[in-house]
Amino acid sequence: MNFIHALNAAWRDHNSLLCVGLDPDPKRFPAHLRGKPEAIFEFCKAIIDATADLACSFKPQIAYFAAHRAEDQLEALIEHIHKQHPATPVILDAKRGDIGSTAEQYAVEAFERFKADAITVNPYLGRDSVEPFLRYDDKGVILLCRTSNPGGSDLQFLDVGGERLYERVARLVHDDWNQGGQCALVVGATFPAEIARVRALTGDMPLLVPGIGAQGGDIEATVRAGRTAKGVGLLINSSRAILYAGGGEDFAEQARRVALTTRNEINDHRRDDG
Repeated sequence: MNFIHALNAAWRDHNSLLCVGLDPDPKRFPAHLRGKPEAIFEFCKAIIDATADLACSFKPQIAYFAAHRAEDQLEALIEHIHKQHPATPVILDAKRGDIGSTAEQYAVEAFERFKADAITVNPYLGRDSVEPFLRYDDKGVILLCRTSNPGGSDLQFLDVGGERLYERVARLVHDDWNQGGQCALVVGATFPAEIARVRALTGDMPLLVPGIGAQGGDIEATVRAGRTAKGVGLLINSSRAILYAGGGEDFAEQARRVALTTRNEINDHRRDDG
């Protein structure tokens, strides 16, 4: 099953547009996990097992693992998801962007070493920098378009021949780069007007939307701007609000509570009121 098929199945079977981000920060772990050699794996595994039926995807951020020399724990974590929760696709949040043989190695890293179902990619080096990822015809390639950070406007809002740069990226991906049908775009929840614009430019292409929760994005505005006619099309990411909902030994149960509330709030706005 390719990434888009898996995502459509997760939207349907889990009744969810919630993407659970995995950004493990050992300084914020419950006391009983701190200092344990496999703490990152154990923390994330507990979150995953508690929320898998509520999520349309998991999104581990590679920097949080690499910074603690925990890439082996990331490999084990993705293997655990594939074995125990195979209906929930895994997006490796790496935002890779390079050229030629280096881009090829990044693709090998994501899809052959870590065995992710999709990866986030920076498109600003052009088509040839993305091509090595597109060659994996069953894997998702999720390209940065309109990011959630305020500084994203420095470049993404530049006028390029009568349209904004982020609009050009959206059109390029939809019209040219998505020949295999496995592409998606990143558009931040902090910019609902731009979510609506990207949706208009790209039809039913999936949109990965960071920025709710700790970054302040509005769930209702996000869903109304980005949902498709069928009430899907979005992977609305929440990381810290779910991961650190509780600080005690019941942290996974508290994470599930917040994930359930968030999933249900998203669902409240998935379809028109009539």
